[in-house]
Amino acid sequence: MRSISTRAAISSTSFTNHYEWGDLKADPLRLLEKYFDAFLYLTNWGAREFHLRLPQGLVDYRVFRTMLPGEAAHVRRAGNSVIVAFENQSEDDDWDDGTGWMGSLMSLRSEILRGDIRCLYLGWLLCAQNEEFAEDDLEPAVPAGLGELSAPLRSLIEFLGIDEDLVEVAASASAPLNASPDREELAAWIQSLPEKEKNNLLVVAVAEPGERWKNELLRRFEQQKALRTLPEPDGIRRRTAGDLLTLAHARAEERERLLEAKRAAEAARRKAEDEANRARYLDQLEKREEATWNQITAHIQKRQPNEYDKAITLLVDLRDLAVRQGQVTAFQSAVGELRQKHAAKESLLRRLTKAKL
Repeated sequence: MRSISTRAAISSTSFTNHYEWGDLKADPLRLLEKYFDAFLYLTNWGAREFHLRLPQGLVDYRVFRTMLPGEAAHVRRAGNSVIVAFENQSEDDDWDDGTGWMGSLMSLRSEILRGDIRCLYLGWLLCAQNEEFAEDDLEPAVPAGLGELSAPLRSLIEFLGIDEDLVEVAASASAPLNASPDREELAAWIQSLPEKEKNNLLVVAVAEPGERWKNELLRRFEQQKALRTLPEPDGIRRRTAGDLLTLAHARAEERERLLEAKRAAEAARRKAEDEANRARYLDQLEKREEATWNQITAHIQKRQPNEYDKAITLLVDLRDLAVRQGQVTAFQSAVGELRQKHAAKESLLRRLTKAKL
């Protein structure tokens, strides 16, 4: 690893590199195949990639190929491994140095190995979003739990820029997620296994570190359970890529309409509140109208720009009061006299003109 880059941060589990110019002097996908379980790539021009390496014996490659037939999300074999890849060009202009993304996405590998293939369906949605499929291409089987996504799945949606309206529309056909296997069902399934296989499982559980044995056991259980509960083909209503995109577009338009209505209602509320406050202020001003004219005179006599501004503010208030009282002519006459009296004060006259007084 060090021979590839003198600047990389290298640990026993990771190889991290940041470039302002140039690029890595190696093929990162080959490094992934040989040394690592995940690869993340992010650039300041929007390119984003996330790849996972999985043991071929623990996943069903044919299912993966069915779920990921596109370009933005695809799967391939590499030796004894299966590589799942997600790639997209983000339209987000905000600079992102990549910190935290690997940590937030890495758990997807464990989810897949436990039989959770929701991230594969999200990959299919990304391809549909990028218009890689014909409009009448059917979606794959919709996994359970799309309406209750885990934190890593939400991070994947954000990282790749998958349309959240598209995800919401797809989730409408997704069954609820069973958070954990039913203990009685699991016990019955284990009891049905051959005695020799159960003994081997017990040995592996004791001898093998980590949770690979547990993940493999749960994966097998969930697969068998899915086969037992799979609905008849005639009862499945699979949507097309065109259906989903149309529904997502309609959902986005409806959301924007509701948001615009909310904005309009809030603007109307603020306007009514401002008008009520203004009316109360003018009520008070009417009681001290003469004193206000004296204040204006005092401000002008100080011959300072900020004092002129205070005078103009009070004159605008008196104009609004005159409009409400129906005494605009009298107010305009008073302002005319004020202009004549202070004709030498050019700065004041400019402010009066700007305020349309």
